[in-house]
Amino acid sequence: MHAWPASEVPALPGQGRDLRIHDTATDGPVTLDPGPVARIYVCGITPYDATHMGHAATYNAFDLVQRVWLDTKRQVHYVQNVTDVDDPLLERATRDGVDWADLAVQETTLFREDMTALRMLPPQHYIGAVEAIPGIVPLVERLRELGAAYDLDGDIYFSVDADPHFGQVSRLDAAAMRVLSAERGGDPDRPGKKNPLDPMLWLAARDGEPSWDGGTLGRGRPGWHIECVAIALDHLGMTFDVQGGGSDLAFPHHEMGASHAQVLTGEFPMAKAYVHAGMVGLDGEKMSKSKGNLVFVSALRRDGVDPAAIRLALHSRHYRSDWEWTDQVLQDAVDRLGRWRAAVSRPDGPSADALVDEVREALANDLDAPAALAAVDRWAARQEAEGGTDIGAPGLVSRTVDALLGVAL
Repeated sequence: MHAWPASEVPALPGQGRDLRIHDTATDGPVTLDPGPVARIYVCGITPYDATHMGHAATYNAFDLVQRVWLDTKRQVHYVQNVTDVDDPLLERATRDGVDWADLAVQETTLFREDMTALRMLPPQHYIGAVEAIPGIVPLVERLRELGAAYDLDGDIYFSVDADPHFGQVSRLDAAAMRVLSAERGGDPDRPGKKNPLDPMLWLAARDGEPSWDGGTLGRGRPGWHIECVAIALDHLGMTFDVQGGGSDLAFPHHEMGASHAQVLTGEFPMAKAYVHAGMVGLDGEKMSKSKGNLVFVSALRRDGVDPAAIRLALHSRHYRSDWEWTDQVLQDAVDRLGRWRAAVSRPDGPSADALVDEVREALANDLDAPAALAAVDRWAARQEAEGGTDIGAPGLVSRTVDALLGVAL
């Protein structure tokens, strides 16, 4: 599977700051020092509908992570998956009377188009669950050999009790985990499981559903968590720098994935930092496909909204916050984009050297994009009120906003 094209990232004078970011597993900030190559895995879409603003906010956050690292002159090794076979996809295809594989291709293509328009930096490896199956099967077989997996009526489950570190990602108690497991794709009430929280590793073939040769596992398809583990271990190895996604992935997805990987390798932790973006709401509820309260990036683009304004709207809220999408949020971003473009269109202006430092410091401080926007706002206001004589300033501001915020002025 291929990703989308990369937009050029301008080089800035000097060098950026090391990233301090909130780690869910420790519930506090950590300063990441990845070495010359930073490694990040971000969980991708299940392609049964178009990219909504909740998706966009998540991928915007981890685009900023990459841009901060690139500004420190590091290389970035970024991996993202596509869950191109899963229950929600199959259910949507059945509802709409279309082939599930065609639906996955259609929505993945639209996602790529949205990411390109928003100028999100692409992953080096963009891997679908289906293409990862040959690498998933031996991992499930290995978990069986280790006594960390068991069969239940043809399905295969992972035993969370096999990992002494289970629970350290989300820091939830068993009761809270059980509630979220039921809400987020688990089956805690299935009879016969050793532990209600045990997640599916391999789903035995069902009539009318796609399945693949699983060798000693029998025909079937992979569980959700082992998919990401197989891809991450194959392309990044253990103890990579950032495992990222929306806050609704902390449990069960990232918790289970970490346990799978830690049992498989005997190493701890799977990632140095577990980083989670907040939820975006509409009309008082979390924006989600199940609720149908979605604002789609593609629909905004069709309506003529500049993708740069969409990105500024996303930047206007801190990535870890839960916030509400409104028409006013978008209008404020449109207005800000207009002010910034007017400011950099002049032949000279006030010095922007301090601005570069301010934006760098803001983003290094747990991706504080709202503070970065405020710094650019102040420069634009000085430009409007006083002007300046630095002929290089408007160009430097444009390059800074492009390189660090992904917004073309």
